[in-house]
Amino acid sequence: MVPDVSTGSDTRGLIVYLFGPGRRDEHADPHIVAAWDMAGAPDPGRDLEATYTQLAKRLDHHVDLRTRELGGNKPPQHVWHCPVRTAPGDRYLTDAEWVGVARRIVHATGIAPEGDEKACRWIAVRHADDHIHILATTVRADGRRPRTNRDGWRAQRECRKIEAEFGLRRLKSGDLTAPRTPTGAERAKAERQGQTITARQWLREQAYAVAAAVRTEADYFTVLQSLGIKVKTRLGPETGDVIGYSLAAPDDTNASGEPVWYGGSQLAPDLSINRLRERLPVQEVADRRQYAADHAEPWRHTTVALHTAHIVLDSGDEAAAQGYLATFGDALYNIASATTGPHRAQLRAAAMSFNRARRSAIRADHQAATALRKAAKELAYASSEPGGLAVALLFATVHLARTAAKWHEQRGHDQQAAAAEEAFRHLHAAYQQAAAPVLADLARRAPRATTTSRFEQDLRTVIPDHADRVLADPAWPALTTTLARAETAGHNTRHLLAEVAAHRELDSAENPAEVLNWRITAQPNRRTQAARRRSTSSGAPTPIAVVHGPTVPHNESARSQTHGGQGPRR
Repeated sequence: MVPDVSTGSDTRGLIVYLFGPGRRDEHADPHIVAAWDMAGAPDPGRDLEATYTQLAKRLDHHVDLRTRELGGNKPPQHVWHCPVRTAPGDRYLTDAEWVGVARRIVHATGIAPEGDEKACRWIAVRHADDHIHILATTVRADGRRPRTNRDGWRAQRECRKIEAEFGLRRLKSGDLTAPRTPTGAERAKAERQGQTITARQWLREQAYAVAAAVRTEADYFTVLQSLGIKVKTRLGPETGDVIGYSLAAPDDTNASGEPVWYGGSQLAPDLSINRLRERLPVQEVADRRQYAADHAEPWRHTTVALHTAHIVLDSGDEAAAQGYLATFGDALYNIASATTGPHRAQLRAAAMSFNRARRSAIRADHQAATALRKAAKELAYASSEPGGLAVALLFATVHLARTAAKWHEQRGHDQQAAAAEEAFRHLHAAYQQAAAPVLADLARRAPRATTTSRFEQDLRTVIPDHADRVLADPAWPALTTTLARAETAGHNTRHLLAEVAAHRELDSAENPAEVLNWRITAQPNRRTQAARRRSTSSGAPTPIAVVHGPTVPHNESARSQTHGGQGPRR
């Protein structure tokens, strides 16, 4: 059961909508099921002589009267509106059951506490099988305003109780960090235009994708504009600094032909200008590492940073953990951007799904995840996808998404846990698509029997408790190829096996050879590192790349990153 609280100023306009035919003639038999006073609330749906204006006057009477008596004006947002909808698949409630639901909601939210004779006037209208609309005027009979702080959260909490008592589907409780859902009008508009998502949702995904890729606040606005998105900033009166911003999708206009603007916080809480600044500096510091010499570096650094994220999520430092989860959400967008294989669609879906898991009521320490953020941003500009190392990174994302789901679940973050689980499923599907051909190729290149026997002996010496399971894993031949390559790159295989086995326990791993394979794949080339150290010590300057202006991720624009290459909205 889903409540959706909002406020407005047009009582009659809302009544006309509730008792009218609907935008697509979907309103069947509109009628009042409950009210502050059933005898005093004329029902346009049942009484042909009653008019919309009469009902609006009855609702607004004490608003106008009391505010005049108190020498004030009618409050600008005096209309309280709360649709309450059952979940898909639930049974249809009777009118009598909806009466109980409505009275419990207005009581829980402070609109009309039980037994309060001075409470706000309200009605509950049913015009469809699966929901009602509660309308109230938010001036009490004594002239005071009701105490409706956190009314959305209180309505949700009451709905959880109603679900249990009525035998309905139990939905996940929120914590006021979810983005605003599209309105019915927005959904209807998208449907008329042949779009699968609303302008609000489309803008949200573009904003997330661009924020994940760019390095400065200025680049964020410039890249959005380069994608055809209209940007309007709000400047402080004294400093002239940006204190807020709004976005409008291409060709999304109102009845007057004006752009439909959405503020950053209206798209998502962490897209407000203040939350963005926690992740994006105003000016870029010229300390970005040069990865041109080794295109695999961004992938390797991101993989290592994801392993660090596992440790942080297990550490008990909730602020740091929340910072890593927010940054992981950005990393997923950039991984999808840098990926070229058929599993790219699953990665995009994972990034979109994880957006709900990247926020909670815990304030994030974004500085704790600086290393992951820097490495992940490099992926948006990576020149190519380095085969096995890219799969190793996908493997790391799969396990971090599962860890994130458990982290949220332990803290009672139901919606975030569900979102992380959904992202996990998409990432697992992407990993399986990408890993199968790479593992098969590694298995075909397995070393000679004498070398394989030596690696088996190393395995039994270093991790004897897991050796039999590793050897029985179908990925063992692939692991022998990876060990041979690591040995060629300058690693001691025994030391390497001990190191990667210590990263995390192997008891719960279904495929321990696969786990070891990808952990080893992410290790740096020792010989290349030694050559770089010699080059640096000989006095050769270390190149530093500075970005001169905004750059769109190399593979494609943020628009096609997030919506499967559908192109601009029309």
